[in-house]
Amino acid sequence: MTPLLAFPRPARAESPPAASLHGTERILLSPPHLTGGELAALGATLDSGWVAPAGPVPEAFAEAIGTVTGFPFVAPLASGTAALHLGYRVLGLERGEEVWTASLTYIATIAPAVQMGATPRFLDVTPGSWTLDPDLLERELARAARRRALPRAVVPVDLFGQSCELDTITALCDRWGVPVLCDSAESLGAVQHGKHAGRGARLAAFSFNGNKIVTAGGGGALASEDKALIDAARHLAAQAKEPAPHYQHATTGFSYGLSSILAAVGLAQLAALPARVAARRAIFERYQAGLAGLPGLGFMPEPGWGRSTRWLTAITLDPKSGAPGREAARRALAAAGIEARPVWKPLHRQPVFRGAPRVGGAVAARLFATGLCLPSGSGLTPAQQHRVIGVLRGLWRG
Repeated sequence: MTPLLAFPRPARAESPPAASLHGTERILLSPPHLTGGELAALGATLDSGWVAPAGPVPEAFAEAIGTVTGFPFVAPLASGTAALHLGYRVLGLERGEEVWTASLTYIATIAPAVQMGATPRFLDVTPGSWTLDPDLLERELARAARRRALPRAVVPVDLFGQSCELDTITALCDRWGVPVLCDSAESLGAVQHGKHAGRGARLAAFSFNGNKIVTAGGGGALASEDKALIDAARHLAAQAKEPAPHYQHATTGFSYGLSSILAAVGLAQLAALPARVAARRAIFERYQAGLAGLPGLGFMPEPGWGRSTRWLTAITLDPKSGAPGREAARRALAAAGIEARPVWKPLHRQPVFRGAPRVGGAVAARLFATGLCLPSGSGLTPAQQHRVIGVLRGLWRG
């Protein structure tokens, strides 16, 4: 089998067009949107003298995340990737074991597991939600059980603000005793089956990266209904220091704590979450209205069991039905000073995972070939959005 870890040369970055070329500002995909309260929160934190990953502010942030999500136990961490890494650690993932996840996701979902020596298995997504296909999962779990080769963990992914069908996935995994670690990095504020995204999984990981609906400029969180798991994650995040007057370690840990500075920003932002969700859903609705009637253009569906935040508005472009190609549309937007990005390239098609086992993949591959994420920041103005819509509509007139 081809090694799963490789170090390809970095691709040449595409230069953004100069704002002066068009006389207007560049429109970004999902820039940070500040509330106005961040500066005061930072000032109070600096005045307190607490800047390290300790003190009252990270704990207040963790408590606020728990209030928003409904999770009783939360560990505030340095990033969403750190949350996933610790999730794998506290679930006892060992070298050589399999971890199953959806192919249509960002590499951070699975990278920590691979770095720990696990083997990824990529499963396809469903066209109705673009998230992990429960029917495919059920079939593969039954097959693995017959071979006595069940995965150590299943990691469904919430995509572009939309939760996976978590109730069904956890019920299937519970049948065979497989824990679920939900990658909810993109779905803070989303709802599935009447619960916050991630609720029902053994663990859920969240991100507060600069492009997220609530940002701390970085940071993440690991959440659970199980206090012992979060206590273990907190212990590992603090270099696994034992309670002793000297530095005592029974295992190795990590420097994964969330700084008080980032926690202060995140805490100031969390109160605006309902307004941010409402703004992004309104942006999606304006795109729907403004792009209505264009042949071959579709939108990421929202299944009846969930309510997406529409963190990113994602469209599909089918040239066979009269639409321009995805790349032609992206380049036209870029030439007009507008950032748009393809949906995630499926992990089973990434060079680093060449040879990794997969199940299906045609749906994820088709979505990558046709899918484009449009500017969706909650601070996007109607005038800016009109520019985006105008460029896209012009591709049909041309």
